Amino acid sequence: MTSVAATSAAPPAPALPRLPSLTGLRWIAALLVFGFHAGTMRIIAEPDYKAVVDALFTLGLSGVQFFFILSGFVLVWSARPGDSRRTFWRRRVAKIYPNHLVLWAATLVVAWWFADPVLPAAALENLLLLQAWDPRPGWFYSINTVSWSLSCEFFFYLCLPLALPLLRRARPKLLWALIVALPLLILALWPAQELVPEVSRWWFTQIFPPVRSLEFWLGAVAAELMRRGLWRGPGLAVASAIFVVTWVAAGQWIRAELWTTLLAVAYLLVITAAADADVRGRRSPWRSRPLIWLGEVSFAFYLVHVLVMTSVLRWSGDWGTGFVGWRGPAVVLGFLVANLILAGLLHRFVETPMMRRLAPRRPARPAPVPRQRAAGAPAAGDGGAPAPESGAADEVGQANGRSPYADLR
Repeated sequence: MTSVAATSAAPPAPALPRLPSLTGLRWIAALLVFGFHAGTMRIIAEPDYKAVVDALFTLGLSGVQFFFILSGFVLVWSARPGDSRRTFWRRRVAKIYPNHLVLWAATLVVAWWFADPVLPAAALENLLLLQAWDPRPGWFYSINTVSWSLSCEFFFYLCLPLALPLLRRARPKLLWALIVALPLLILALWPAQELVPEVSRWWFTQIFPPVRSLEFWLGAVAAELMRRGLWRGPGLAVASAIFVVTWVAAGQWIRAELWTTLLAVAYLLVITAAADADVRGRRSPWRSRPLIWLGEVSFAFYLVHVLVMTSVLRWSGDWGTGFVGWRGPAVVLGFLVANLILAGLLHRFVETPMMRRLAPRRPARPAPVPRQRAAGAPAAGDGGAPAPESGAADEVGQANGRSPYADLR
């Protein structure tokens, strides 16, 4: 079976450090999407309160953009030479499909309860995660609305094992050229959409998997540069400041056509800076235990939140009317807590056990690298466990005048 990454006679590279800060950041992205949907559902009727939500979460839909970039980064960072393509694909299906199947079924039950019409073809398309390829209005948002992004992710997963050997062999100049070119291609989508029928332009720029894969590959290329110790970017504090300035400026003064490009760059800087902080053992506010847990349940939270909010609002008769006074923010907060509880249950009783049951075991990790030769935290993973706060390994690297990435190239 062909490996995900090209193999050779050379000894296996030492395991890469975990990146728990990226797990914590996943929750921030999920919260942005939640805030955006809470605003568009008009739960808050009080103008002053609604203005605050709009100011904070108008660009919240870009949280999906963060997930796509992060997905490319983490999967390239954690890919191992011993993984076959089939093993990789099986692991990714085991990770996301059980949650999807549960929410697909739950959405159909809700549709039956409210006597909503369901097209069997649309339901089947959604079940198989093919809906993002269908430009017909409404079809790509069929059944559980947010699962369109899983349809895109499945396409990314299909492509990565085929492209990763090329990425591993690419010269640094080509990788840096891609870091520059991919945001420009995202920007070029706005004039390019004129070539698409007007009814399909939203689908083309926001849903179509090959288009959304530009964000995935941006993260993947950055991860490859960081694996080789070649990434050059600002530290976490500066990257966070750049993101905040970009977020405020985009929401207030910058044309909508530039949002996706600017935010893609800002998200990439934060992701790489947080990963670099984990590798070097530097302080990061994103790897606290509460944030790690929130990041771990963020996938389940993302899948349940729209279904829960729309169902409750329809059942109570408050759909589209909004809540006056303090009741609006209180309802949003209540939805946040309820969705977190349901997400925790879904993560605990569906996602985690099904991942253990369905996913193949990973090959044995390479032998640990002596402290004198490498710095960083324990072996690579999906960013799901806290890294040590100690900077002892980093101090060894500095004492030897070497980069923490020196033995990771």
